[in-house]
Amino acid sequence: MKIVNSLKSLKDRHRNNRVIRRRGRIYVINKTNRRFKARQG
Repeated sequence: MKIVNSLKSLKDRHRNNRVIRRRGRIYVINKTNRRFKARQG
């Protein structure tokens, strides 16, 4: 999992990427291609 400043750029890398808020943190997750995971905050 990457920890990055800008998740908006990662969201556009794959069509199944989703931006999700959990416990005050923001995550990018992808169910089909699990390589695209990132966290902010």
